[in-house]
Amino acid sequence: MNFSVKALSNGGGRAGLLQVGSCSFETPALFLTTRKGLPTFISPDMLSSLPTPDSRLLQFSPLHLLESISMKTISEIGGLHQMLGLHEHVFAAVPRDGIISLPDYQSANKIGASFETPCGRLLIKPVQYMEMISSMKPNIWSTLADEVPAWVSEKRNKTSVDRTLRWLDDCITSPFAKNTGGAVFGSIVGGSRIDERKRCALEVAKRDVSGFCIGGFGLGESMDERPALLNAITECLPEDKPRQICGLGLPEEVLQGVAAGIDLFDSSYIYHLTLGGFALTFGSKGIAKHGSEDQLSDSCGDGTKINLKATIYRKDASPILEGCKCYTCQKHTKAYLNHLFNTHEMLAHILLEIHNAHHYLGFFRMIREAINRGKFNEFRQNFVSTRRDYIIGAASSA
Repeated sequence: MNFSVKALSNGGGRAGLLQVGSCSFETPALFLTTRKGLPTFISPDMLSSLPTPDSRLLQFSPLHLLESISMKTISEIGGLHQMLGLHEHVFAAVPRDGIISLPDYQSANKIGASFETPCGRLLIKPVQYMEMISSMKPNIWSTLADEVPAWVSEKRNKTSVDRTLRWLDDCITSPFAKNTGGAVFGSIVGGSRIDERKRCALEVAKRDVSGFCIGGFGLGESMDERPALLNAITECLPEDKPRQICGLGLPEEVLQGVAAGIDLFDSSYIYHLTLGGFALTFGSKGIAKHGSEDQLSDSCGDGTKINLKATIYRKDASPILEGCKCYTCQKHTKAYLNHLFNTHEMLAHILLEIHNAHHYLGFFRMIREAINRGKFNEFRQNFVSTRRDYIIGAASSA
């Protein structure tokens, strides 16, 4: 794996190029969050309908596969690429995701990290985790971390950093590490304390890792305190290695991360939107506004998304977003999607996730273009202010 920074912009954003095997990706980039290696609703044959190569970055949690096929069987098949038949895609493994593998800080101990999963609460030791990584052979994998929410005590926070650093050493020195074939990203934690974030980042940077996975965000910290925490971390990291973050999904949160110099993001936001029947609708020149002002409350939108379950779309023969090139917008209407959702058809989530994934990948393309033009700060300010004005206008007309 190779990474290089190609452009810097005002406001802190940086554009780069990530080379993984024969695949090249421009950053900032989005990992499509998956369950067992595939997006929750999009089938393998429909993955090709998404923009390439951007859609070839897939993120998964090895814990998802503990409830099904054995690690020995996956290893004998040849790893996750071989099992799923997605040889041209890049898989990144992280212990935690924002869907069904959530950190449980209260049950973690010095032996291993605890997670809430559909299989119940699981305690994962570094050696177990490395056995999973060795069997699945992802292109990129992050080390085990003890992630804690923002409100824990100073003592518990310090303990999480100590454990994460110890588990990092256990992972990279494990006999299984030689058989992974992938690039290792060292995990960085520290909760809401800047001093612990810096300590962890400096220690991880000393290790032989190919990149960094910044964890512990999206666990209770406020939007206002997040920039200082992110900047404290990135200031301690080398410029020539990629930085991944878990837990930031909203457009405003992504823009915060990009401003701090983060390169790679997860997309659990897309899953949660799709599950609720929400479609992304903001455009390249700001946020696309749908409906007249007296319909704002009925459309259940906030300027970036609309609720396709709303009755206002029952007879709407237009696509989700005019000008969108995704398969769903080219083939179907809001009225049809409204029908599918209200009759509980599985196709509703399939078509909507295609649109949301396509649209959010386009959002990252817009971010990269703004950085390359040296106008990221203006892009960010325009996005945030446009959305704020929309919400204020919706509230005043309600």
